[in-house]
Amino acid sequence: MSKYAVKPTGNERRFDDDEIIVSKTDPKGKLTYVNQVFCKIALFTPAELMGQPHSIVRHPDMPRCVFKLLWDTLQSGEEVFAYVKNMAKNGDHYWVLAHVTPTFDAGGAIVGYHSNRRTADRAALARIEPLYAQLLAEEARHASDKDGMLSAYRMLQEMLRKQGVEYNHFVFTTMDQAA
Repeated sequence: MSKYAVKPTGNERRFDDDEIIVSKTDPKGKLTYVNQVFCKIALFTPAELMGQPHSIVRHPDMPRCVFKLLWDTLQSGEEVFAYVKNMAKNGDHYWVLAHVTPTFDAGGAIVGYHSNRRTADRAALARIEPLYAQLLAEEARHASDKDGMLSAYRMLQEMLRKQGVEYNHFVFTTMDQAA
């Protein structure tokens, strides 16, 4: 657990549509770069963030299975888009639409990850939040964290299969349907 662990306040922080949160990590997800927008919205200084796992801003309302999908996609060398609820240092939360890409060296090996986060589409969140609540409930239903995460992951994969879409397409379909 992070030395900055706090309880969620229920208060939402917002940033402007023209602002972009940017970060870079090493292959294990430890922060190697953060921009000022990240620091401003998350209420951390760059020094507090450098070397920390990116999960320092993970909100407990986020289903672990979404992060499994994110990491599986990235480690296969593909980009991923995802709605993510993060938590600031004081316990406030903020929603983002994250675009995460692997960074490759000259030989094609993954040497890190780059993430740009924009403001989340409010109408799309009306569809994402109930899904995430359902996935989180499935995770909590199991005695083992791993079993719960895997069960919710299968649930998410089945929903995507029934809709005939990959997760990245689902994210943008959700935005289109919300509009």
